[in-house]
Amino acid sequence: MGLDLIFWLVICFPLNVAFLASAFYQVLILSDLESDFVNPYDASSRINYFILPEFIGQGLFCALCLFTGHWIMFLLTVPVTCYHVMLYMKRQHLIDVTEVFRVLNAEKKFRIAKLAYYLTIIIITVFRLVLMGVYYLDSEDE
Repeated sequence: MGLDLIFWLVICFPLNVAFLASAFYQVLILSDLESDFVNPYDASSRINYFILPEFIGQGLFCALCLFTGHWIMFLLTVPVTCYHVMLYMKRQHLIDVTEVFRVLNAEKKFRIAKLAYYLTIIIITVFRLVLMGVYYLDSEDE
């Protein structure tokens, strides 16, 4: 039981917080670009810096959920992981500096959807973490 609690506390929670922060930062940069507070080169380079680590982290998180037997979390993470793989294979994962204004609204909607998705995943993770902690503490009392 202790390993499951460590999995949720040490691996899942920090990864999900990092995904949530990354998605929020990307939405913030796109909003700044839309308001003309940042130039297209800086905006695209700042967003592109986080894309590949996010894709790798999402893939590792999906694989960890598969290998540790957390099937519901695995099924929740598979669609986004497959979408990331598809974007990477088509080489459409990075934001192009010359076309950033043309795809600004679509990218912003995509990032907001990912933000909502990561927020849902972190709520599930926190709920699961609390349940595991309560169950772990109850099993020690006996």
